[in-house]
Amino acid sequence: MTKAYWIAHVTIDDPDAYEAYRAANAAPFAQYGARFLVRGGAQQVVEGQSRPRSVVIEFPSLQAAQDCYHSAGYQAARALREPVSAADVIIVEGWPG
Repeated sequence: MTKAYWIAHVTIDDPDAYEAYRAANAAPFAQYGARFLVRGGAQQVVEGQSRPRSVVIEFPSLQAAQDCYHSAGYQAARALREPVSAADVIIVEGWPG
């Protein structure tokens, strides 16, 4: 089965309040088999534009990635994130090769 990924670019306006989101997203991520590949860290934009923080999360399948995003648990966590940050998030299916 082909894996899938969430790719997010985030600007955090209130780091202390953002911690509530991180705590709340742990349960749905565990439930759907998420694994962080990139979670912040140094980055260099070499083309185009990005936000200050990049995140890549691996899921065992496209269905798991989509189900996690739409789950009640993640939507509750997202409600904590939205007032204190701005994000661009995509779900993408991995390369089967």
